[in-house]
Amino acid sequence: MERFISERAIRTPLSGIKKFSEKALALGNVIRLELGEPDFETPKFIREAAKKAMDKGYTHYTAIAGIPELREAIAEKLREENGIEADPEKEILVTCGGYHAIFAIFNVLLNPGDEVILTDPAWSAYYSVAKFVNAKIIYCPLHEDRGFKPDVGELENKITDKTKLIVLNTPQNPTGAVLDRKTLEEIADIIGKRNVILLSDEVYEKIIFDGEKHFSIASIPDVREKVITVFSFSKTYAMTGWRVGYVIANSTFTEHLKKVVSISTVCASSIAQYAALAALKGPQDAVREMVKEYGNRRNLIVSELNKINGVKCFKPKGAFYVFPDFSKISKDSMSLAMYILEKARVVTVPGVIFGPEIGEGHLRMSFAASREDLKEAVRRIREVISDI
Repeated sequence: MERFISERAIRTPLSGIKKFSEKALALGNVIRLELGEPDFETPKFIREAAKKAMDKGYTHYTAIAGIPELREAIAEKLREENGIEADPEKEILVTCGGYHAIFAIFNVLLNPGDEVILTDPAWSAYYSVAKFVNAKIIYCPLHEDRGFKPDVGELENKITDKTKLIVLNTPQNPTGAVLDRKTLEEIADIIGKRNVILLSDEVYEKIIFDGEKHFSIASIPDVREKVITVFSFSKTYAMTGWRVGYVIANSTFTEHLKKVVSISTVCASSIAQYAALAALKGPQDAVREMVKEYGNRRNLIVSELNKINGVKCFKPKGAFYVFPDFSKISKDSMSLAMYILEKARVVTVPGVIFGPEIGEGHLRMSFAASREDLKEAVRRIREVISDI
């Protein structure tokens, strides 16, 4: 039957994260730190808005780009919070989550053989979608001694005549690094003078600690036309299952992106879009409370991990992941993660999934879990590590 399978499907890997999730389902007494999913409930006023939408009969197809009210609210939010001016009619596209946005962008911009620059480490989905469209991946390393921020000169040196797209993520998954305004302005200078497009993934924009400030590179007028920005409701409002995200891009790009959205999903869920509208328009207290609790959890897990002999854990400035370095214990993160899963019943993600060089030797752990679970997870890891 293999001859019936397309080359596209064969070369596209199954998510490494999902492999560990599926393995965990077969085991008992497991603490799950592998998923990038808030453990909080979607705020009640958002859930109520969805119910009202159903009661009013808003249960049909919407415009491909999303309901006008949501796009208007997004435009207002972008203007006030991100410093980005965007036409809600021509430059904003609602998608089925941030992942769907990235899938559409890669399919619109990249032909087979085109080069896409990813950081090492980076969210593994970029790698999977790049493989799906048969693009060539070029890695730019993110070193811990630089706070997992790119060396701008090194990034520029990776650009060739075949480079179509550069992908940046801030706050970053898996390291939690937050790119400062100065670094992004330097990257903008490169984008402005080179024939490349930048995809800026900013889905964790609200989850930031220690007084750090999120800066959107698309707010820089000189590169606005060459930047495609992705946002999502999933992380900020604990709405992962609602599947609503959005893309900001120039009108040429959005017109083509709409084609991919149309043939893949038609449109985002009408009910979920009205819930997202309520999320933007309603009180933001729940977001602040969640971020405060994430900060407490971050402090706990970083402190506990750094007590393990041979482990070094960078303190993230954003998102809800830690990316501890276990290389003094084992340089094979795949084997180590499996060992910890089987012996400690703690699900982590091998760092090699996020990058072949810098990522290797690390494990990603989500602290979107209770403090009790985080403390018990590290206790279990410490116990089984001592046997290696």
